[in-house]
Order: sequence, then structure tokens, then C-alpha cells
Amino acid sequence: MQEPSSPPTDVVNPQKARKGLRRILHAGGYSIQGLRAGWGETAFRQEAILAMVMLPLAFWLGQSWVEIALLAGSVLLVMIVELLNTCVESAIDRIGPEWHDLSKRAKDMGSAAVFLSLLLCAGVWLGALCYRFA
Repeated sequence: MQEPSSPPTDVVNPQKARKGLRRILHAGGYSIQGLRAGWGETAFRQEAILAMVMLPLAFWLGQSWVEIALLAGSVLLVMIVELLNTCVESAIDRIGPEWHDLSKRAKDMGSAAVFLSLLLCAGVWLGALCYRFA
């Protein structure tokens, strides 16, 4: 009978050993690093600049907290999906530059997710604009 393996004594990822507030603070730092990395992507940068205009407009255009949440949330959703799409692309590119059907499929689906989030955002904003001004 084989003995169960004991956990390794060396911590490969120091974040896993952190607890409480230290873990939260370090995780926040990683999130900031992720946003900085996202800023290096042209599509995310364009969406972030648009968000700087659209988020304040959401408070002006929305007539209730629900409308403001939908307007602002749809903008933030586009940015979230763009970051996730960049994650997929980066992970695939790390594997290798050669063309593969599964790699192309994953990248295409990530792109489709961004497209659908953009359609949702446009629909929410068009609906709000029509409701407010029509």
C-alpha cells in the first residue's frame, strides 16, 4: 500500500500562505497589476477611455438606481469580458505561436464574448436614450 504524499514544505506561491488582511492587500496589488497589463492592450484602453465618459453619463441619463446600475454595469461588463478575452489569448499564446484549430476556436469564442457584451451595452444605452428622449 502506498503512503499518502505529504504536502510540500516549500511554498511555490507565497500568496497561498498569506492569511487575512495581508492576503487581501496582496490580492488587490495583483488586481492593479492586471489593470495595468490590460491598459497595454489597445481594445481595453479604448474601452476604458469610453468608460471614463460613459460612467458619469450613466448617472445623468439614469432616472433611478436600477437604470444607473444597468447603464454603468453594461459598460463595466464590456471591460471585464475584454480582460477575460485577453487572458484566454495570453494563455494560448504562451503555449506556442503555431496555428491550431482549438487555439483558434478559443480565441474566436473570446472575441465573440466581447462582441456580445458590446451588443448588450449598446442595447441598454440605446434603450435608455430612447426612453429618456422619445
